[in-house]
Amino acid sequence: MTPALLPAAEAVGYLAAILTTVAFVPQVVKTWKTKSAGDLSTGMLVMFTAGVALWLVYGVLLRSLPIIAANIVTLGLSAVLVGLRLRYGRR
Repeated sequence: MTPALLPAAEAVGYLAAILTTVAFVPQVVKTWKTKSAGDLSTGMLVMFTAGVALWLVYGVLLRSLPIIAANIVTLGLSAVLVGLRLRYGRR
């Protein structure tokens, strides 16, 4: 990539990071408020959380701040959902 395109690429990376991370917030809020997680697939949550963890490792290896930041936040949100699924999923 040419040096002139690097700031644009970083901006796209941050925008993608913000959108994909913020998109997860409504599910966490809804599950927290309703205390109902029965509709959440445990398999999807486990695979998603593992994938986010791997994206975080990838970001660290690349030293890419947008990838690192987004996946730290998303990993935290995903961990909350896994915890809520374990706590409220069997109701």
